Amino acid sequence: MSCNPADALQHEVASLVVVRASGRLDDRQRRYPQWELNNEKLKRLLQRGVGGVILLGGSAVELQQRTRQLRRWSDQSLLLCADVEEGVGQRFEGGSWLVPPLALAHLHAREPQRALSLAERYGRCTGEQAKRCGLNWVLGPVCDVNNNPRNPVINVRAWGEEPDTVAALASAFHKGLSSTGVLGCAKHFPGHGDTASDSHLDLPVLPHNRSRLDQLELPPFKALIEAGVDSVMTAHLLLPKLDSEKPATLSKGVLTDLLRRDLSFNGLVVTDALVMEAITRHHGPAEAAVLAFEAGADLILMPADAEAAIKGISRALTEGRIPRQRLQSALQRRREALKRCASADDSNPQIVCKTDVDLEQELIQASLQLHPGGGIPAARGINLIRIDSVWPCPALSGQAPALHHPQGLGYRPVLIHPQGVSPWHNVPEAPLALDQLGDGPVLLQLFLRGNPFRGERDRQEPWTAALRQLQHQRRLAGLVIYGSPYVWEELKAELDPAIPAAYSPGQMPEAQRQVLQALLQGQIAKGETADFTD
Repeated sequence: MSCNPADALQHEVASLVVVRASGRLDDRQRRYPQWELNNEKLKRLLQRGVGGVILLGGSAVELQQRTRQLRRWSDQSLLLCADVEEGVGQRFEGGSWLVPPLALAHLHAREPQRALSLAERYGRCTGEQAKRCGLNWVLGPVCDVNNNPRNPVINVRAWGEEPDTVAALASAFHKGLSSTGVLGCAKHFPGHGDTASDSHLDLPVLPHNRSRLDQLELPPFKALIEAGVDSVMTAHLLLPKLDSEKPATLSKGVLTDLLRRDLSFNGLVVTDALVMEAITRHHGPAEAAVLAFEAGADLILMPADAEAAIKGISRALTEGRIPRQRLQSALQRRREALKRCASADDSNPQIVCKTDVDLEQELIQASLQLHPGGGIPAARGINLIRIDSVWPCPALSGQAPALHHPQGLGYRPVLIHPQGVSPWHNVPEAPLALDQLGDGPVLLQLFLRGNPFRGERDRQEPWTAALRQLQHQRRLAGLVIYGSPYVWEELKAELDPAIPAAYSPGQMPEAQRQVLQALLQGQIAKGETADFTD
């Protein structure tokens, strides 16, 4: 590090910046190059003092190599994190991909002690696998209360729809996670559950006053703070009753007055990604970073331009806009957090152990719902699959049961996705273009859940009308929903009792296997077929 005071200051500021990179070693394999730095720039920033990296993509074994590489490139201890809210396998192939947290909320209503035990095991599994991959910080648990079923971005990521449920399950997850020596993060403060828009695309407005926040949004955060959570992530949403001008991420009234003073949180405050449009539409990269740091954030996550953010904060400190004590407090919190981290346990390429596999299967079994309609018959028909991401879809890679199990019964797979051929006619009462899809019965499998960057587009698809259309024409062989319980409840209300159907909050291959095994048994063994003619 240079002895020049200006360089020394920038090096300190840089340690509070967390940039994004691919979990893959090769630049050419980056999936999102607009956000993921190439290796040349990443190495330069780490050598300049950048103190954290958020990683996404690749395999869990490759992530082991990647985190070792990043540590070699830096002269300081790094915060290495990932958004693995549903286990390491959600983002990194080969790790355990667990059912979304909302699945445990429904179990908690029936079997609270079992749900709490599973949530703790969920946290421990996530922490142990993160540590084996070289990560020391998990950006979870989500503490948002998903009381708004139309929420397009939280949805199944939440631990519940009631504050007490979220507080209990998120605390159990944190207990398991912290037992592994991996840092946790309560997010998105002060609560993103009651929004109908996506902060990746726009700035949501939460019109509630402090009394309402104390009643619904804040209890899970209070519980996690009391439990000693290491960090809290901010939300990009506007709360006019607390700050009429700045979103929570940039608001001193929210971060310093509410979070620090009123809730007595003394750990790290980290912004949500500053590249999200809720921020970039209104502020440049330097000013956004300055406003967040000025408001009380310690760590600047994914600024649109890391170098501009470092220079902007350094300038604000030099000119006296931000007191130097603000920098020293943030640096001290970072040092204290790193002291609590266990050493990486990345020498063993075996990421998943038997207890992890058992947990994954038990979570799926505990959250599976079956509609009493018998089994799906063998027939020459269509396996119509709607996936909620661009192809290739992680849930349908390789020998995905959703593709191959029905194929064994004669159902030809037809995939539709946001960037594929539209299956819709402009006919409200019969929207599905069955004439284009082909003849025969239709097994309908919908992979739908709240997803960032999609806004209301998924809800605009007329699946209720399509279900009625298929049933009216006696062409619906079965229905499976993977993901959103709200879509399941909406469509289940339209189902003929004789139609076999099932719901799983998980979309991973093991969830598909369990769902289809439950639906296909019975009539498959008998080789029965059904009459789908009028």
